[in-house]
Amino acid sequence: MSDVADSLEPSFLSIGNGDDQRQIAMQLRAARKGVKGPTFVWLSGYRSDMSGTKALELDALAERLGLSCIRFDYSGHGQSGGRFTDGTISRWLEEALAVIDHAKPKRIVLVGSSMGGWIALRLIQELRKRKKTPAIQGLVLIAPAPDFTIDLIEPNLSDVELTSLAERGYFEEPSDYSLEPNIFTRALIEDGRANRVLTGIIETGCPVHILQGMQDQDVPFSHSLKLVEHLPADDVVLTLVRDGDHRLSRPQDIERMLSAAETLALHNHP
Repeated sequence: MSDVADSLEPSFLSIGNGDDQRQIAMQLRAARKGVKGPTFVWLSGYRSDMSGTKALELDALAERLGLSCIRFDYSGHGQSGGRFTDGTISRWLEEALAVIDHAKPKRIVLVGSSMGGWIALRLIQELRKRKKTPAIQGLVLIAPAPDFTIDLIEPNLSDVELTSLAERGYFEEPSDYSLEPNIFTRALIEDGRANRVLTGIIETGCPVHILQGMQDQDVPFSHSLKLVEHLPADDVVLTLVRDGDHRLSRPQDIERMLSAAETLALHNHP
């Protein structure tokens, strides 16, 4: 693994109008001169950002291969503007589309972690509706959490949480990764229902490699098995890591991610 540092100053993209306007922080790595290949697009998880270990390691891989790489922070995350509590899947998807439209890559390999896996699948659905769009060359999903508000949160809400949602519009729960609690809003949960992907076959049009820890306390590995049932049978690889947790950010986990990303970038030309 590389000794990576996130020292570059981000650029910012303005999205939305009026009170809805927010500044989205981006790190856009250009390809090395003369190198032709896809652009890696990193999609972070809930409350994660583009300066996390996996995001930086993907960027370092792009640098080694001479490829371009797009990283950005959703609104309310990292260095981007906007309030976290305004965030929904639709809103963060809009930002992902806007960043890709701004960068104008010709071919992309999407790498989505946790909620970023849901955003990646929705992103593909939206891009496939367009006539002019980047070719999607591959998809790497790390502990993917598509439909997590519907499948993993709503069925397990306590009476106290349901009351908080009804009266305050959100509920809180302790986070294993931060001193600050996780906040889940009614808007996020209601919007999640409008963005469901586990309802039929998800046509990705590209090879998919899923990495999933079997000791994941946030997204059980059965959820990745369910996702596989909704993907076309061809070109889907699921790697179950017996002792892996949700983050999958140990050196051996990072190597699995980088290997999958590099294989899809270099050995899968459309």
